[in-house]
Amino acid sequence: MGSKNNVNSYITLPCSKCGRLVENCGESAVKSTCSVCVMGMVGMPSEPVQRVSTGRPAGWHFMNEFVDKDGNVFHKGKEQKKLKGTLPPTKVKPVVRKKTKRRSKEEILLAREKEKRAALKKAVQKQKDFLNHQFGED
Repeated sequence: MGSKNNVNSYITLPCSKCGRLVENCGESAVKSTCSVCVMGMVGMPSEPVQRVSTGRPAGWHFMNEFVDKDGNVFHKGKEQKKLKGTLPPTKVKPVVRKKTKRRSKEEILLAREKEKRAALKKAVQKQKDFLNHQFGED
């Protein structure tokens, strides 16, 4: 076969912090740091902090006037401290989302066929109108 070309040769070096062996270091590398020491310096990735709900509905700061359950009054998102406790809490209607029904393949094909028939019927009527010399007259 032929001689192997060692273009990508790697060496093993000890970690400069703890002495563990670090493999796959380049030939020109002089010093290395192991992954354990790097994680110790940088820190372990932490879990993202979840936001705590305020109890106010979505978009409350866009309302002209909103009063929360504690009696705080807000006009367009800005708190009005003078009016605290003077108004009853705002009643928020729950948003009812309309659930879309997923169509089956057969229903999709039937709808497509109906559209094609309507387009064909319209084209035939257009040709009849043309033959009867009715151009765009409705």
